[in-house]
Amino acid sequence: MGKLGGFLEIPREEAQKRPVDERIKDYKELYKPFTDEYLIQQASRCMDCGIPFCHFSCPVGNVCPEWNDFAHKAKWEEALEVLHSTNNFPEFTGRVCPAPCEGGCVLGINQEPITIKNIELNIVEKGWEKGWIKPILPKNRTNKKVAVIGSGPAGLAAAQQLNRAGHSVTVYERDSKAGGIMTYGIPDYKIEKWTVDRRIKQLEQEEIKFVYNTNVGVDLSIDDLEKQYDAVVLAGGSKLARDLPVYGRELKGIHYAMDYLVQQNKKLEGTEIPADELINADGKSVVVIGGGDTGADCIGTALRQGAKEIYQIELLEKPPLDRPQSNPWPNFPQVLKVNTAHEEAELCLGGVCNTDIRQWNILTKEFTGDEKGNVTTFHAVRVEWKDGENGRKYMEEVPGTEFTLDADLVLLAIGFVHPEHEGLISNLGVELDGRGNVKTDENYMTSKSGIFAAGDMRRGQSLIVWAINEGRKAAEVVDEFLKSN
Repeated sequence: MGKLGGFLEIPREEAQKRPVDERIKDYKELYKPFTDEYLIQQASRCMDCGIPFCHFSCPVGNVCPEWNDFAHKAKWEEALEVLHSTNNFPEFTGRVCPAPCEGGCVLGINQEPITIKNIELNIVEKGWEKGWIKPILPKNRTNKKVAVIGSGPAGLAAAQQLNRAGHSVTVYERDSKAGGIMTYGIPDYKIEKWTVDRRIKQLEQEEIKFVYNTNVGVDLSIDDLEKQYDAVVLAGGSKLARDLPVYGRELKGIHYAMDYLVQQNKKLEGTEIPADELINADGKSVVVIGGGDTGADCIGTALRQGAKEIYQIELLEKPPLDRPQSNPWPNFPQVLKVNTAHEEAELCLGGVCNTDIRQWNILTKEFTGDEKGNVTTFHAVRVEWKDGENGRKYMEEVPGTEFTLDADLVLLAIGFVHPEHEGLISNLGVELDGRGNVKTDENYMTSKSGIFAAGDMRRGQSLIVWAINEGRKAAEVVDEFLKSN
């Protein structure tokens, strides 16, 4: 806990962001540096709640009260040790996690919860600043070799845990750099890539081997993979985007959100994009379909590229401002969330975008375009959601509410269906579950002995914090498997 009674006298204070008119001109991180005074005060709000539901709500089981107490006392190195005991990469979750821990904070029953995410981030950043984060090598090496396929958060967590258990680990990545969605997907203004690079450097110094530009199952055969390694962990993520099969979908200018976001990340790292492949929002009317964080990332990126106007379209109903009775504490609050990109879009200067960018209860009907095959118009209708049988809702179109929007660029941010099957998964011949994910038993093992799966490839599209949890748990059972074989 923090200061006795601290929550009674100290209010929650949000992190300070750079001014909107400054930050939309670059891709640097949004937040100003935290002061020790801010962190100590905010950690002091952690109360002696008895049962820490923040710990219960966190997928990696972060013991937040313990490191809040250390932070409150300015014992930063001790706080870092506790933080790292459950989370390999707090600088990732401290930047991009939606903080389910804060949703479960006991103080949140009748006050604003602790700023757990901000405290977490700054404990680990202080660790980097002070040089406390160093490579950790195993005392002894086993003669076992493990291949980890995919270098996203699940793969990196599994690799680090297995390496520290003494096994020799090789991570295969089909891109040119490690990090998965953190490197190629999430915009730099949310997580600058040097934060990923320094953690990869630590893993390399721990003697984890990284092999890039290698599509396992294509560039490296499955036979060679199984001959070289005693165990394999599949951690390739859920990459197959959900499509929107409506009239006009084939028009030029309609793209998957991740194609757009990945390309922008590659541009920022210096990759030359051919002119005929470039996706750019400069001067365009942009329609983002999908109301989640990926859609918001598209908004923030389009703003920085100079979009003329932006709309974010969501099929579902607008979430409430406060918890409904059906969503009680300590469940994660299903309420309206305002992303930093929404703030930017509503406050941006010079008429860069319209203020009413978010539209709910909208069903996409079709796209139309010009004689050159370029999309020009988005067609939709408003819907109502009604209560059906067994508590399930259904939608009905509202007559006379058809409308159109100008659309020079359409970005589909409606999620992912399952991992890509062609290549690695199909050649391995592992069983899939009903959703098309890799099927495993309770020990994360697939239908083939010695082949394990973790992260989005196993559970479906999810949060980075869940991916880290999956990687750690998979490493634990792989270690047991290797000890008994």
